[in-house]
Amino acid sequence: MNQKNSLFFLLTLITIQLSSCAKVSYLWDQSRGQMSLLWDGRENEDVLEDPHVPEKFKHKIRLVQKYKAYFYEYWKREASDIYSETTILDSDAVTYLVIASPYDHIRPLKHSFPFMGEFPYLGFFSREKAQKYAQSLENENWVTYVRPVYAYSTLGYFEDNILSSFFEYDDFALAELVFHELFHTIFFIKNEVDLNESLATFFSRKMTYEYLGLNSDEIDKKIKESQSNDHLMRKMVEHIESLNKIYQEHKPETRQRADEVLKSYLSDYFLKDFETYCKKHKIEDCFPISRTWNNASLAALMTYQNKEKKLEVLYAEKSTNLLEFFNFIQKSYEQYLDSDQKSSFSDGLFHEILKK
Repeated sequence: MNQKNSLFFLLTLITIQLSSCAKVSYLWDQSRGQMSLLWDGRENEDVLEDPHVPEKFKHKIRLVQKYKAYFYEYWKREASDIYSETTILDSDAVTYLVIASPYDHIRPLKHSFPFMGEFPYLGFFSREKAQKYAQSLENENWVTYVRPVYAYSTLGYFEDNILSSFFEYDDFALAELVFHELFHTIFFIKNEVDLNESLATFFSRKMTYEYLGLNSDEIDKKIKESQSNDHLMRKMVEHIESLNKIYQEHKPETRQRADEVLKSYLSDYFLKDFETYCKKHKIEDCFPISRTWNNASLAALMTYQNKEKKLEVLYAEKSTNLLEFFNFIQKSYEQYLDSDQKSSFSDGLFHEILKK
């Protein structure tokens, strides 16, 4: 059975096991969207020889091929067929995430699926279907946010294609992206979206430094940029917690009243705080003051828990290189699965750090 027929067969089995008609319809659309990405793909060599394909696209495809080869050699694994084909998309984004939150509390609506676990969003290959679903939630009084996504992974279940949405990234960001998505194919923790993302980001970033041979000054600059974004994110989470307390105190009974509470908080505290902070620290890309916020877009940040900093501490304590650290993480997860612990894997992993 080839990859495309296997995909159709697997997703059909999943939909049969689901009792919710809404989930059946959603997964059926997802299977069709994923199959379309695969069926529309062309062998990389065919794309590279096509005179109608822009040279800048071909340059990115060659880079992805180099990054892929490096990744599998680095981890001493046999290379899969992932990224062997390229799909030219009709849109800039490959998929669109719909995040929803109650109007009187900032908390993402969770969605559970067999085998994959729980996710704080739903993704759609079609912008129109994402917007239609968001509108259906709005009609039920949920606050929604639709976010475009330019890359994603099927976590090793299928051989993902190179997507033209990748080509918007510069060479450094593309390397980090490819290493990030490939990491998902070799390691995945069920029900821990945030930790999976933090691990992929941690390992992909360090691999990119090594691959590009950055010197200490260049790495320091990248680290400072990352730390700047990290500080902004932490402040965002602090403001979300403060706003949730205000919602709890006011107990707004209507969407209109909740919107008034949000608008007042954003203008009186949120924006003023970030304007002062970014000016003081000379942060040019101060995203908190350049975007429009609602409960759902704020809820999209709720999974951020600064786990990368904790991973850095573990890395320094438990290993001397990335391979050794990965073996430590993998072994820890295997021990967790064999145990009867009720807490999350991340709680146990970072337990020693939290005690300090």
